[in-house]
Amino acid sequence: MTIVAVFNQKGGVGKTTTALNLAAALQRRGRATYGVDLDPQAQFSAIAGVLAGSGADTVLSVFQHSRLLRTLVQESASGLHIVPAHIELSKVDSQYGKGYNVVNRLATVLRAEQLGDRESPLLIDCSPLIGVLSLNALFACDGLIVPISADHLSFKGALQVEKALKALEPVLKRRVKRRYLLTRFDGRRRMAWDIARMAEEQFGSDVCRTRIAENVSLAESPALNKTVFEHAPQSNGARDYDMLLDELLADRFIE
Repeated sequence: MTIVAVFNQKGGVGKTTTALNLAAALQRRGRATYGVDLDPQAQFSAIAGVLAGSGADTVLSVFQHSRLLRTLVQESASGLHIVPAHIELSKVDSQYGKGYNVVNRLATVLRAEQLGDRESPLLIDCSPLIGVLSLNALFACDGLIVPISADHLSFKGALQVEKALKALEPVLKRRVKRRYLLTRFDGRRRMAWDIARMAEEQFGSDVCRTRIAENVSLAESPALNKTVFEHAPQSNGARDYDMLLDELLADRFIE
């Protein structure tokens, strides 16, 4: 199972859009795909139509009651297997601190349990804060996708993520593979090209070749509680996420 986290310290950059539509693209290709929503805002869960009645139905119960992660999985209408989020997830930071065993909890659980099979990818949608939940995702993941919408604040958020990853390397004893993904890219705007150039100068080959263009269908689909593939499978937005998946598979970022 390849575990991919999607995270940026700046909100509104296409984090949930990327996690959900990449999961949907995998599922459309016959891969039994799992998603874990670690954002108390629960947008990933809500768009997928999988709701948690309380914190007991989320990863919170893994911390509180050592509940098995597989018992929290719900299936969406499109066939995704999702562990949903709830606003009560925000309790994790205040209740558990940031000790090693706490931030490594999800990684430990995923190693001990069998979710799907070897070819079942798992996508984690993170909160836009470096707290206990996001650290759990970073400790558990094989690879990290950092969406950067084509603006300067989003780029600064990505720089903070890179700084945090380098600080964590001595603890993790490995370099987390990462890909920086340009989203909401509008080639008519000079700023979009400036951000692309800055990202390539800063992150080099870790920048995805695929760019997710600004697209009406991508903007509409969350309001309809649908992935872009359910809402507009022939749209440029669906095409971009299919191309992104092709790139990640070819690079063996997802196996």
